[in-house]
Amino acid sequence: MKRRKALAFLSGLAMFKTKLLARSLRSHPMQEEIKTDKAPKAIGPYSQAIVANGFVFASGQIPIDPATGELNTGTIEEQTRQVLKNLTAVLEAAGTSLHKVVKATVFLQDMNDFTRMNAVYGEFFKPPYPARAAVQVARLPKDVKVEIEAVAVK
Repeated sequence: MKRRKALAFLSGLAMFKTKLLARSLRSHPMQEEIKTDKAPKAIGPYSQAIVANGFVFASGQIPIDPATGELNTGTIEEQTRQVLKNLTAVLEAAGTSLHKVVKATVFLQDMNDFTRMNAVYGEFFKPPYPARAAVQVARLPKDVKVEIEAVAVK
């Protein structure tokens, strides 16, 4: 009889935990989509950023002026500056900032632009700098010179 009571108690406890977890997931979704008019709208089926488990995963930003929708076709410095302004807007909409970025990835059309891009990047990021990768790619959306994505702590 004691064994049956113990099993019934454990079964009831498991059901309670399952209901509690289900209620928690409904009230605290695992993922939250971030949208802001202060950065370019997504060009395809993706989000500007997703918040998940305390991190913000910001999609790659390209040098589009969100106010006009016009592509910045200027120098690598001008394009990098616009990209980082867009990234800043997305992160702020998610409740974080460039200062809380832990990982960034820079995609360059031409690795010869690295030094000039890096100078502008250094204007926006302060120590401790996030971990970063920079790669040259065959082509970027709309044939821009630079795209940057980031992961930040919320």
